[in-house]
Amino acid sequence: MITIRRSADRGHANHGWLDTHHTFSFANYYDPEHMGFGPLRVINDDRIGAGRGFGTHGHRDMEIITYVLEGAVAHKDSMGNGSTIRPGDVQRMSAGRGVLHSEFNPQPDQPTHLLQIWIEPDVTGIAPEYEEKRFAEEEKRGRLRLVAAADGAEGAVRIHQDARLYVGLFDGDESGRLELARGRRAWVHVARGRLTINGLALEAGDGLAVTDEAALELSQGQGAEVLVFDLP
Repeated sequence: MITIRRSADRGHANHGWLDTHHTFSFANYYDPEHMGFGPLRVINDDRIGAGRGFGTHGHRDMEIITYVLEGAVAHKDSMGNGSTIRPGDVQRMSAGRGVLHSEFNPQPDQPTHLLQIWIEPDVTGIAPEYEEKRFAEEEKRGRLRLVAAADGAEGAVRIHQDARLYVGLFDGDESGRLELARGRRAWVHVARGRLTINGLALEAGDGLAVTDEAALELSQGQGAEVLVFDLP
């Protein structure tokens, strides 16, 4: 079964410096029918104004993945990490028993567009961890590239949950396929562009909830960048 969650149906808030869409309930947006999907708890589609950002704040017991689509985000945390994440980078922070961090758009004249993803961990109270890796465009072109997984397979960042995150770029005749093991579910998020998945036409911001399907078939991309979560 496949259920479409259209971009326009997501939660939305515009704070001036931050224009954000929430796939699942978050902050002041509450929808009891969209509290998450399995351990996938948050997909926030954020546009951060030039020179603005999130001041120091805390998290605990959550796997947090930051994926930049355009621009850059400067990260600092209480573990001593400090770096600037750009398109192609995948940042993973396991909040564990507690971490403080800040995120800012360091560009003086351009907005930053990013996805912030929260996945509930399968272990709590661990020491916080930080990791970032770069995945070149050619690794994602016309295929689904594994970028986050519990075992760090294929050079992916390692998360504390039996989940796998793939990213792909599709245009023209390019196509991809992901087989889903029996009992697994999937969530698809179209970050930009448009494409067809299992015969369904999707556009930027759209999502798919997938259960009891053997595979996902991706095709007919038009400047598409897509994230696929393989979930327990």
